[in-house]
Amino acid sequence: MRLLLTNIKSLCQAETGTERKPRVGGKEMSTIPAIEHAWLLIEDGRIHSFGEMKDIPETNASQIMDISGQMVLPAWCDSHTHLVFAAPRDKEFEDRIKGLSYEEIARRGGGILNSAKKLNDTSEEELYEQSYNRLQQVIMQGTGAIEIKSGYGLNLEGELKMLRVIKKLKENSAVPIKANFLAAHAYPIDYKQNHDGYLNLIINEMLPKMTEEGLADYIDVFCEEGFFSVAETERLLEAGAKYGLKPKIHANQLHYSGGVQVGVKHKAVSVDHLECVGEAEIEALKGSNTMPTLLPAAAFFLGIQYQPARKIIDAGMPVCLATDYNPGSCPSGNVPLLLTIACTQLKMTPEEAINAVTINGAAAMELENELGTIAIGKRANLIITKKIPSLTFIPYDFGNNPVDKMILNGELYSG
Repeated sequence: MRLLLTNIKSLCQAETGTERKPRVGGKEMSTIPAIEHAWLLIEDGRIHSFGEMKDIPETNASQIMDISGQMVLPAWCDSHTHLVFAAPRDKEFEDRIKGLSYEEIARRGGGILNSAKKLNDTSEEELYEQSYNRLQQVIMQGTGAIEIKSGYGLNLEGELKMLRVIKKLKENSAVPIKANFLAAHAYPIDYKQNHDGYLNLIINEMLPKMTEEGLADYIDVFCEEGFFSVAETERLLEAGAKYGLKPKIHANQLHYSGGVQVGVKHKAVSVDHLECVGEAEIEALKGSNTMPTLLPAAAFFLGIQYQPARKIIDAGMPVCLATDYNPGSCPSGNVPLLLTIACTQLKMTPEEAINAVTINGAAAMELENELGTIAIGKRANLIITKKIPSLTFIPYDFGNNPVDKMILNGELYSG
């Protein structure tokens, strides 16, 4: 199969000349390399070649698409979601409007514990069907790679159920999926006063069984006051490392929790949330390969402070953006809307925001050799936009879907 796109208005994130770094930070984030009035040839699901229309070679393409006035971008890489869940938490949305905080709702048995109860009462088949439908929805909004976490089971069978659903999604989806083991999302009610008991359950029962079935790529911990301490986080990360699981951390969402520092210490692929970032966190991240991942749509929905994106970028570091799609604090996997929030509330430029969900999003899932830019040999997971005047129009036109067509693995995708 050879698909040729012609008369592309702008081929964005195109790697030309010197090979681009696998991630971009600081001032580099303000630039999106592009080829104007371009062509792109896809062969066997991969990017074969591209260039300016004036230099288009003769080629025997199976299909030719003239997309005059439309742009082409690498598909979004959403590196932090909880897309597998059993039911919405709209009642808690109303409770927050009436003045209850996220922490107060959690203490009353809501939040993560509420989702856990609903998930454990839902069959694996129903959970898969719901999750598959959500996945199709975000794909049609431009997502071409995604990470999905467990963490709503909070017991052996529940966590395995979630991870098996994620594995089935991997097998049946057109997009790459990374699975993240997050049993350390909250302490279940039965272990509220017995933290050691739950940690032992994760380490001695969940990790071996999950590894035996090959269900996860990463281990994650919600390192936060009222959830898992730094010491508890370290214990879990060390246990996960014995099973070959690289760490990611839910860090500093509500407090200066030490999550960033423990993540860097254990060479976490990313530390995510980061509403609370000061000089100590900046210094910890400098010189590390740990990706700072910001989830401003969750801050927007919860009505809490936003992440200091400018402080991180101006310190010369990369920033990744992800949706945090989940039933409680961010019931949306809409990346274009995420870009709007990043621009209006975090004061990121459109170019910085798009870099954060393409090249840096791919790096946050260790998919930088496959996705995130337009480069020869990379997987052809691409967005063909509607006819838009500029890249800036994507976050500007908030609430609307900029995607006209999706190309996944080199083929037009219809869901």
